[in-house]
Amino acid sequence: MARPHVIYQAKPGSALEVNRELYARLGPDGGNRKLVDRFVIPRRSGRAWPVRAGQIFRIVAVEGPQVADLNVWSLTNARERFWASRSRQLHQAHVSTFDRLWSCLPYLRPMLTIVADTIQYGRDADGAGCHDLLGTRCDPYVHKLLNGEELDVCCHSNLVRAVAPYHLTELDVHDVLNVFQVTGLTAEGRYFTKPSPARAGDFIEFFAELDVLAALSPSSGRAHPYARRLSAPRPADRAERVRRHCIQQMPAAGRARDLGLQHGHDRRGVRAALSRVDGRDHSDFDFQRFLLHAIHRHLPGSERPSVRGPHAEASLGGHS
Repeated sequence: MARPHVIYQAKPGSALEVNRELYARLGPDGGNRKLVDRFVIPRRSGRAWPVRAGQIFRIVAVEGPQVADLNVWSLTNARERFWASRSRQLHQAHVSTFDRLWSCLPYLRPMLTIVADTIQYGRDADGAGCHDLLGTRCDPYVHKLLNGEELDVCCHSNLVRAVAPYHLTELDVHDVLNVFQVTGLTAEGRYFTKPSPARAGDFIEFFAELDVLAALSPSSGRAHPYARRLSAPRPADRAERVRRHCIQQMPAAGRARDLGLQHGHDRRGVRAALSRVDGRDHSDFDFQRFLLHAIHRHLPGSERPSVRGPHAEASLGGHS
């Protein structure tokens, strides 16, 4: 059998060859810093905040073992966003100090560089590592498919709500960095997880290579939503689930304009979709709500305004 070959090697002078001496000086022991802001993100919620190029943000486990899902976009162009799979190929499946989070095509540039990581998990006897790029966020659709339950506090849903004030939609939420998550692959190639090794006060820090919007959702604190096995739904049940859509509140500011619902036929389509959900007449629907399960023709994804807001040190809370 042929020996494995690592495809992407860091050559001298390439973007993969990080100046470790420089980035080490940017770490927590490297010099003076000015704290801009800090906040706690409770469990079963999410928050988004901009970070300017040259600034550093820290994600802290406040009360011990916790996991959180991180998304990143360019602050001026939401089409440029974190590319988990390419970051995994360019660095490793579990990232740590001096690894980078890269943006998608056609941009392909470093968005964030990790400058500190107190976990330092390495590889355990099962081949598992921490700060996971193998998996992705939990979401209500897979939870419904496998467990037959409605669950609206998945990290996917929390991220959707977190970025809504910045004029982003569900279509903008993407594969994540699972911060503090320990994962690996079994000998059969099956994805597995282990308890987070984070202790109170553990943190990971990111240096912003460009202006970005970051969004974070801590885990819900309950059992993994995909762990339970139930009988498969009947075909009729599955078809009904496809027709149903979760509805979430969005800020009144923007309304139809921000959703791209300028035309009469678009408004009629949304009313009809909402009527199928709850059976009510939406003739006077004021467009302050949107479908969590996005209808592509109503969310064109173009002409989004730039995102703005404060930046911060983010801490993961243990509040329920």
